[in-house]
Amino acid sequence: MLVLVAPGQGAQTPGFLTPWLDLPGATDRIAKWSDAIGLDLVHYGTKADADDIRDTSVAQPLLVAAGLLSAAALKVSPDVVAGHSVGEITAAAYAGVIDDEAALRLVRTRGLAMAEAAAVTETGMAALLGGDPDVSVAHLEKLGLTPANVNGAGQIVAAGTAAQIAALTDDMPEGVRRVVTLKVAGAFHTHHMAPAVDRLREAAAELKPADPAVTYVSNADGKAVATGDEVISRLVGQVANPVRWDLCMETFKELGVTALIEACPGGTLTGLAKRALPGVKTLALKTPDDLDAARELISEHAGV
Repeated sequence: MLVLVAPGQGAQTPGFLTPWLDLPGATDRIAKWSDAIGLDLVHYGTKADADDIRDTSVAQPLLVAAGLLSAAALKVSPDVVAGHSVGEITAAAYAGVIDDEAALRLVRTRGLAMAEAAAVTETGMAALLGGDPDVSVAHLEKLGLTPANVNGAGQIVAAGTAAQIAALTDDMPEGVRRVVTLKVAGAFHTHHMAPAVDRLREAAAELKPADPAVTYVSNADGKAVATGDEVISRLVGQVANPVRWDLCMETFKELGVTALIEACPGGTLTGLAKRALPGVKTLALKTPDDLDAARELISEHAGV
């Protein structure tokens, strides 16, 4: 059984889209999406520097575009799909809930709304490596921080004001080996993003979602969602609520997943899976050079 997953914000690196544009039809597809959302995805995916693509309004559409482009090159119908944070919009397209262009339009609205919300107060996110989750969560709450991403495999991402993040680096929870500041521009999945929820709800109201064609696992609680309306409702609400990727991986276990492929720019979610899902084959799509190995994995593990 194969699960196809899409990464969230922070996975982007300068120029990561460049090799994918050499695939037949890729440049035309990206250009069409760029026109649809009023954002030059080719420029930002090939020439922009790290600061430019750190901008939430740019990073989010860029990640969804890359996830859609790389998955299309595989030509696979996975058994299960899921996405981390903004990757849930990519996953919704994988499942046939919305089409590619609708996904790009929705994520464009999401990115702009979250960027505006982030501009109100200087906020950020940081990953805690190691430690006991219960101990870490209690410590974060003491510092006024939110456990915005509970990723499993011993990783929690804290979110809050810049001052609170700075305090965390000086006062780490017991057992935590390291605190890594993430390449994001706000305290996502916290109350700081509440203003973005209404904007996204208005945009989502214009969609006509279909029910998922494959099993769609929500990162709100790790549960499979059966209807398109519920998928969209959760996409809206997750902007201001924590991501529970740990529960998604628990569901992958329960479903009997045997292989996991992470769409471009892959790496983060496969790293978590290697630690939390022993025995599950993993592969990250970083460049088109990874496609042959991914197709081989698909032939061995996809059940659909």
